[in-house]
Amino acid sequence: MTDIDYWRAFLTRWSHEWADAQDPDAPDGERLPGDEDSLRTRWLGLPPASEERILALEERLGHRLPPSYRAFLAVSDGWRHAGGFVWLLAGTGQVRWHQDAAGLAEYFPGDLDDDPTPEDELLAGMWQRALQLDVESDAVHILMDPGDVDADGEWAVYSYASWRASPPERYGSFRAFMEDMYREFHSLEADRSHRAGREFVNATTRALDASVEEARLEALRGRYEEAEAALAEALEYGRPRAAGLRDQIRRLLGQTYTVSFHGLTADPFYAPEVLPVLAAEHVSAHRDDSSWTYHLGGTSPAMAETAYEILRDVREGTYRYAPEGAFGRAVAEAREQARWGDADGAWRTLRAALPEWRPVGPEHIAPVGLCADPLLGPLLTPERGREALATPRAGQRGAPPAPAADVDPPGLAWLTGLDPGNVLSSSYRFVLVEAVDPAELPGRIGADETTVLNQPTTLWESRMRRRGDANASGWEDRALASVGRAGAGWSFALEAWPGGSFAEKWFVSPGIAASRGTRAVTVWSEPSDGHRPGVFHLSMAENGEERYGFTVRETAVVRGSVPAALDPERLFRPDDPRTERLGEHRALEALAAEYGVRLPRFALTRGRLHTFRTRPWNRPPGPGEGYVTLRFVRTRP
Repeated sequence: MTDIDYWRAFLTRWSHEWADAQDPDAPDGERLPGDEDSLRTRWLGLPPASEERILALEERLGHRLPPSYRAFLAVSDGWRHAGGFVWLLAGTGQVRWHQDAAGLAEYFPGDLDDDPTPEDELLAGMWQRALQLDVESDAVHILMDPGDVDADGEWAVYSYASWRASPPERYGSFRAFMEDMYREFHSLEADRSHRAGREFVNATTRALDASVEEARLEALRGRYEEAEAALAEALEYGRPRAAGLRDQIRRLLGQTYTVSFHGLTADPFYAPEVLPVLAAEHVSAHRDDSSWTYHLGGTSPAMAETAYEILRDVREGTYRYAPEGAFGRAVAEAREQARWGDADGAWRTLRAALPEWRPVGPEHIAPVGLCADPLLGPLLTPERGREALATPRAGQRGAPPAPAADVDPPGLAWLTGLDPGNVLSSSYRFVLVEAVDPAELPGRIGADETTVLNQPTTLWESRMRRRGDANASGWEDRALASVGRAGAGWSFALEAWPGGSFAEKWFVSPGIAASRGTRAVTVWSEPSDGHRPGVFHLSMAENGEERYGFTVRETAVVRGSVPAALDPERLFRPDDPRTERLGEHRALEALAAEYGVRLPRFALTRGRLHTFRTRPWNRPPGPGEGYVTLRFVRTRP
């Protein structure tokens, strides 16, 4: 097919689809001049430009026109309705140099720095040297730049409208621009026809809708990349199913920007699956609840009430993703694993059950509701999201993907390698208890006999809530500890960034109380800040008595018979740089090897765990001793 053949077929199809979409009963005032002729002839173009006219234009401009615009003119010397906002596009008699007539050069790209990008340099000169193609428009400039030319001789086209509040949009050629305007026509007409209660149907829409249905099946077969590409193309044409399906893929890939599940939030069939996902993002972003109504357009009063109930449950942390069938049973099992910190085990449970997942209807292609679950949502790393999408499901066949790598490292030494901004990187303390379930820890080391586990929360949120211990005496250093499993047969209670500092004189290990009938290990670390020495304490208690312990603050103070593997003289060396935490790293490695314990990095740094208030980690003042409590209150001057 020659370029001229392409333009003739493309522009004829566009013209016929435009004519078929027009309302024959529309008032004359709603039509632009020339529309009646276009309807009668079923042609949005003008008569073709002769070769002589094209050559005359090139001589006037002093440039040979780019190939795609030249071939276009040979088919139609101008064009009506290029998209929704350019009503007349220039032919040979109307093309002119723009010469920065709009005065926009000073704004885009603005003042260039000492090392501008090639794109900024091109844009800086474009306003003065470009050809202006818009003749009649809704304040839209269409400019074709002879200074921005590709290997095929095509000139870039720029589209700019101040009301879009965005920089000029660049197209690689005039053909690329016109194809995008054709997609814009489709998208706007699909929306306009829907609002008017008409159907916008033609060969193009039927082919696109067929591609959307095939993309749905491809997604269920695990071929999500191919499905997403097809849905993205259909979405550019405004096909109604494409957005809701594509957003499910995008959300499992970790994307949230512009994800709205269009068309599904008002459907009582799908809303319980997708509204919690939007609610979780709404709460996470601390948005005002007045914006929540954006997702409720077209819903019934009953559905709107349900939507606000979902928002409340998500905000309070009580929402639970609960699909039906075998996958639903796996979700419940995985949630139980995740709430005690076993992120990798929970994902393995979900992974094994993904082929058994079933959609609630034909507009549902992935278990996107997982994203909203407070315990399971954090498990969906981008790698796991891709694994979930690549897994054939809902009875479809395909090759299973390679498993995503586990996220938790072994042992304890990872505590010394966190980024400085992590709440655990400053200081921490924890108790490890053998042969005791995490749920039993409040009964052993809780603040009092009424202590119970709180709802799962992030480590950062628990630290923010720590200051609310109204029942504590001024001297009491009670931790708000996160709890979970610490490897086979062990549980843990950990607090990040304790409110008090370690003081050997006042310290009372909660591990002594925790060790009734078993063993417990207590660790408290305050790394050096470069100015003062760090502190590292480790002790082991058994049957209510401390067996051994040591505290290192430049030198080691040892009690009892410390195992050789944990000898602080071997682990903490005088020539170690103070700020590199090498001794702490060796001690944690040795402790993990000695007792076969670990802490769940993912759950502690990115997930949610139960918390409870512990007994004090210090003793009360004795006779002749006292304490001072300082409280700082911010006031306005």
